[in-house]
Amino acid sequence: MEKLAIHGGKPARSKPLPPNYPGAVLMGAEEADAAAQVIHAQSPFRYYGPEPVFTVKALEDQISRDMNVPYVLGVTSCTAGLIIALKALGIGYGDKVIVPANTFIATAGAVICSNAVPVFVDVDDTLNMDPDDLERVMDDEVKAIIAVPILGNPCDMQRIMSFAEKHNIYVIEDVAQSCGIKHHGRYAGTIGHVGVLSFQMNKILTAGEGGAIITHSAQIFERAARYHDQGLFRDKQRYNLESSDEENAFAGQNYRMSEITGAVALAQWGKLNEILTNMKTHYTNIQQALSLEIPTLQFRRVIDTEGDIGSNLGMILPTKQMAELFTDALNAENINTAILYNGKPVYMNPQIFHQRTAEKHNFPFDFKFKHAVEYTEEMCPRAADLIARTVYLPISPILTEADTSEIIAGIIKVYAAVSSA
Repeated sequence: MEKLAIHGGKPARSKPLPPNYPGAVLMGAEEADAAAQVIHAQSPFRYYGPEPVFTVKALEDQISRDMNVPYVLGVTSCTAGLIIALKALGIGYGDKVIVPANTFIATAGAVICSNAVPVFVDVDDTLNMDPDDLERVMDDEVKAIIAVPILGNPCDMQRIMSFAEKHNIYVIEDVAQSCGIKHHGRYAGTIGHVGVLSFQMNKILTAGEGGAIITHSAQIFERAARYHDQGLFRDKQRYNLESSDEENAFAGQNYRMSEITGAVALAQWGKLNEILTNMKTHYTNIQQALSLEIPTLQFRRVIDTEGDIGSNLGMILPTKQMAELFTDALNAENINTAILYNGKPVYMNPQIFHQRTAEKHNFPFDFKFKHAVEYTEEMCPRAADLIARTVYLPISPILTEADTSEIIAGIIKVYAAVSSA
């Protein structure tokens, strides 16, 4: 058996894989020129300036065309987008929102910052929300579900939407990590009542920060636009929507996307198909080779192989300890892998687990719910088990065939050693 690099052997690769920034690694003259145009026009604000370029409007229109959704709103971040979406749906103090146990803290944090309280549903072997567990956390105080397709793998939106329709609650799709994925041919984010995209640094596309809200509902869109812009609705004529400020305005905040962000995001959007095609090709080649060579290796289940974008290959190891050893050994081989979120469900973050906020009396957790919200370490046992045992290999869009060959050989080498240890 070949000696592992972690024990002093020769690494499978001579240098690390490309950094896990899919959009950023393809940044170049297009993004620089687009941003420069805004700066030279001295008009970085999206609604007016000396010579407005209207890049945010162009980005919104492009997303609308490509995703076949009528209403798109550029915002400052995906987190902001989640808060805006919740406000647009009228969700707030005294409401509960179902959140998957496997997600970034921002999903739950946005619920809390919208003055509602998250309740957590377990995952299945897709590592996404388990539709069979939804009924366990459902009560008459739940007003919405946030579905999160983790790392490029679609959620079972058909069953999630059926559940929501049965209970007359909203569905928000947090597509931060998975821009471009589909379920049954429809883009994630366009299936629920409202979807949110991210352009943060390590997302599929990036402008450093930024996000977008997408919806088929004119009413939801207007409320979102108003909340993100101090209660104003400046695009009534653009969308042919009649709306009275006297009757419909309400207090909002400032989550407006800048023109520089819009310019960079628009240039990145033009590279989406290239990024997705490259990632999916490398992902498929690596997984198929590993399936042949290591038939005992368990992969994260995918419910829609056509819709999965192949951004991350999830490998499920038999134990937490083996997963940690597998990760450390692969990283020593210059094959960058990781266990997501320190191997813990999102509710184990102390500020959530202990229900602490910056507000008096830990508002909004101080609401006297009919069905008390209590968090325990064991409340989502499959998430606690599977998150800690799943090792992710990020798939860069700039991998070469030589890279994929070395990745395959390195994983085979490490798995043989780790599984026999």
